[in-house]
Formats: sequence, C-alpha cells, structure tokens
Amino acid sequence: MATRQSALSRALDNRTTLGLLFLVPAAVLLLLFLTYPLGLGTWLGFTDAKIGRDGQWVGIENFVYLWGDAVTRLALFNTLFYTVVASAIKFVLGLWLALLLNKHLPFKAILRAVVLLPFIVPTALSAIAFWWIYDSQFSIISWSLLRLGFISEYIDFLGQPWHARFATIAANIWRGVPFVAITLLAGLQTISPSYYEAASLDGASDWQQFRYVTLPLLTPIIAVVMTFSVLFTFTDFQLIYVLTRGGPLNSTHLMATLSFQRAISGGSLGEGAAIATAMVPFLLAAILFSYFGLQRRAWQQGGSDK
Repeated sequence: MATRQSALSRALDNRTTLGLLFLVPAAVLLLLFLTYPLGLGTWLGFTDAKIGRDGQWVGIENFVYLWGDAVTRLALFNTLFYTVVASAIKFVLGLWLALLLNKHLPFKAILRAVVLLPFIVPTALSAIAFWWIYDSQFSIISWSLLRLGFISEYIDFLGQPWHARFATIAANIWRGVPFVAITLLAGLQTISPSYYEAASLDGASDWQQFRYVTLPLLTPIIAVVMTFSVLFTFTDFQLIYVLTRGGPLNSTHLMATLSFQRAISGGSLGEGAAIATAMVPFLLAAILFSYFGLQRRAWQQGGSDK
C-alpha cells in the first residue's frame, strides 16, 4: 500500500503526468462534442441517409454529385469570396482600431468597451437589426442617401445578388472587427515602449517604427487572430440564415447554410453531411497557411524570405 502511494506521489510530482491529468476533462469534452459529431458527419457524407431512414454506403457518390451541382459550386464561390473579402477588411480595420486605442486617449476604457459591443451582441439580434437597416422600404441607409441627393430611389440591398453579397459581408465585418481589434490591442500592450524609444533615437519615422518594430513583434498574434477570423467567417451560419436564408437566387448561400438546407430542410442527411465534410480541407488549408506562412521567422524579425 505504501509503495502504491509512493508511486502515485511521484507521478503527481511529475509535471508531464500532472499536465496530462489536467487535460483529461478537456479531452473528454472534445471527444464527446467535437470528435464524435465530426466522425458521424463524415460517415453520413458517404451514405445516402435521409431523415428517418438509415443510409447505405454509397462511397464518393455524394461528392461526385455535389461537384457537378451548380448550387454547390455557387455556394463554394460565395463562401470563398465572403471569407477573403470580410477577413481582409476586418484585419485592416481591426489593426487600425488597435493602433488607435493603444494611444493615450481620453475615456480610453469607455472607447474600448464601445468597440467591443458589436461582438458581444447575439448574432441573431445583429442579423435582425441589419435586416431592418437593409429593408427595401424602410432602410435608414437608403433614406439618408435619398435625402442627401446621392440616389433617386431606395436600394434593394437584399433583393439583388451582388447587393446581398456585399450587405452580408458588411454585417459580418461589423460583428468581427471588435474581436480582431481587441486581440491585436492585447498584443500591442505586450510590446515594450523601449523598442519605440530606441527607434526614435535612431531617427525612425512612425511608418518605419510600425514596419520594423510593431509588425514583426505582432506577427505571431496576427497569425492566431487571422486564423480564428478566417475559421469563424468561413463557417458563418447564423448571420446568413437569419438575414437572407441564402437568397436571393442562392447568391448568399454559404457552405454551412447550404449544408443545413440540404440536410435538415431537404431531409438529405448524406448530401448535407457531404457538403459539411467538404469544408474541412479548406479549414485545414487556412490553419496550415497560418502556421507555415504567417509565422516564418524571417518575417517576424522584419527580414525578407530566402
């Protein structure tokens, strides 16, 4: 008995063993709520399962069909366009806001809280608010532009395909910029002022300080933030579903909303699961780009790649 207690005591004193024990609860939760649903969804993607009926194994038949499906290809284009444009603008605006909030401003704490508000508002409420803002008859944007003389009639934001695409992107940017800004601001707070003092003594301009001090030291944070931003944007569902339901003419359908429509509304679980499974390679590509691209040591040090 004493030997067992001694062995247990030695195991608990080992930092590796203790760390693994602390990871067990999180690992169990991930296994139950992430690994199992992912595995089940992948399995269903290779079957012809319907709601209320077990499916039979059909191999890659669902994926072959989806490759030739015009709506699925349109949803893929919409998803990539939505993700690239929204993520790029969120990064630029978020970095600008982070640099601004990092300065000595009056009421800085209140400004930071105000910037964070769009991110903490429930997505469904944000989508409903934008639905009213974009309304074809009562839009405040159209009303303001009409009174200012910039337009002659109300804009149908959600009734025209390209109008709807940019309208949903704008709503996503409004929600996502605070996350990028606050996270990058936290990264800026970790940069020692002594670096900027040394750069100023060397005669560096504000742009040179940003290029050779701020950006290299902030790059690891940028890599993490943009990875999460791309993942959140690529898998966006609530905003699109509440705002447009994928319309008009499927012009705002993303892979996530189309998967839900085919699997739940349409009853084709296998087809919907195949669409969801097809998203995985793109998500992995985003993660690998962050790891191998944004975290290169030469860029972090302000140098050029060899």
